[in-house]
Amino acid sequence: MPDKSFEIVANLVDVIAETITPATVCVSDGKITKIEPADHAGQFIMPGFVDAHIHIESSMLLPSRFAAAAVVHGTIATVSDPHEIANVCGIEGIELMLRDAAQTCFHFHFGAPACVPATVFETAGAALDAAAVTRLLADDRIGYLSEVMDFPGVLARAPELMAKIDAARRLGKPVDGHAPGLVGEDAANYVSAGITTDHECVTLEEGLSRISNGCKVAIREGSAARNFEALQPLIDQHPSECMLCSDDKHPDELLLGHINQLVARAIASGTKPMNAIRAATVNTVRHYGLNVGLLQVGDAADFIVVEDLRDFQVQATYIGGEKVAENGKSLLPATETEVINSFHAEPVSADSLRVPAETSRVRVIDIEDGQLITGSSVAAAKVVDGLAVADPGSDLLKLVVLNRYEQAKPAVAFVRGFGLEMGAFASSVAHDSHNIVAVGTNDADLCHAINAVVENRGGLSIAAGVESDVLPLPVAGLMSAGTCEEVAAAYSRLDSQVKRLGCNLRAPYMTLSFLALLVIPSLKLSDKGLFDVDKFEFVPLFV
Repeated sequence: MPDKSFEIVANLVDVIAETITPATVCVSDGKITKIEPADHAGQFIMPGFVDAHIHIESSMLLPSRFAAAAVVHGTIATVSDPHEIANVCGIEGIELMLRDAAQTCFHFHFGAPACVPATVFETAGAALDAAAVTRLLADDRIGYLSEVMDFPGVLARAPELMAKIDAARRLGKPVDGHAPGLVGEDAANYVSAGITTDHECVTLEEGLSRISNGCKVAIREGSAARNFEALQPLIDQHPSECMLCSDDKHPDELLLGHINQLVARAIASGTKPMNAIRAATVNTVRHYGLNVGLLQVGDAADFIVVEDLRDFQVQATYIGGEKVAENGKSLLPATETEVINSFHAEPVSADSLRVPAETSRVRVIDIEDGQLITGSSVAAAKVVDGLAVADPGSDLLKLVVLNRYEQAKPAVAFVRGFGLEMGAFASSVAHDSHNIVAVGTNDADLCHAINAVVENRGGLSIAAGVESDVLPLPVAGLMSAGTCEEVAAAYSRLDSQVKRLGCNLRAPYMTLSFLALLVIPSLKLSDKGLFDVDKFEFVPLFV
């Protein structure tokens, strides 16, 4: 049993008192028993960082493996929405996350997924109705209602959705929001339903609209969506109403840093240091009522030691008085893993991906690097022998979504913005129902990439001619049982291969994974067809 009684002399960053003073912090039996003034100190001691909204599954790591990587960067807690695995495996998937998380001292704060499935316009592996969500919320291990993605349903006060929100409010548990693009009366209407946070703001106007209506803003900077630069002014303007989050964090980036990077970046850009640290610590702990220490006498000894308040390079991380990371190395013990899945797709043929040309013009999904929002346009189709085909010369590629839960014909559309010159790549990480999604320059490579995912019952793949590679994700088709280092190495290898094929996106697989997400405007593809999110209805591919 590690010794949980010790003293540390350091510059104490007291975020609650907003002071920085040399102090001796005394720890006994995992708690802070005394804080006394010291004459001088070099290093800094401060509360550990909290990610205010993240889907652990998007790291492709099980919670215990995620924790082992995150503590190295000073993260000691996450507010975690398990709706990715819930869409695949339902409550069984949530239970897996809770069991795995319980193997570590890391503070995981899981929510009850509000929208499983996200919409009725796609095929998911499970559905959680109001009764199921209410039962989850009654579980002491579940701390809040996670993001309410069906914002049109909230605006319309849909009874089933409101029953979930009301259940959380009755129990005094926060309700997370998800309302991209809403401002004005719509934003006020949405928040008034009981929404307490939103991480989908992409403009300062949206952020100010949320705050003015009494909703906190979780400023997001993840592997795909990067909204920090636009929203950073909010931290000084409204220091008590902002939190920091990643939403989705791929393993290669998690190896390099986490919330510590955002704090350092905010301060380097002119944000007041105490406000930046507050957004990464106190605000989230208080909003969600987390059982996380904040460096006060009587608190659990949850804190980090950093060299300075510029780079936030973490020298040591403590949770409950136990040192869990030191000088870039995790000290958390190895854990046992479980494998569950729901995967019934069978290999596809190139013929099933053919698209007979109905007209010469097609609707196109236009992607933007660093954003989940997509555009919608119309382009001239390249027609060969009566078939609409990919045209990499004009960056018009085929996009495919294949139902993983039952046998069905693939849905096919066209997308622009990947820059792929040859080959194809595919993934069973496809928010939020996690069917198989693939993009490619030709049907043969598309078929090869999709079938590699099918054969492994989940994973990421790439194919170009006779060359192919795959990262298996056997846990629900979303996660590996490996360490962050192992998964990051395999992911980085695939990422590099995709970029060598011409893709110019920062995170190609992450961007691809959101093209089936029907609650983010404007045009997306589900396993049932092309979907106009603004109109909230299916639209034909050909114009």
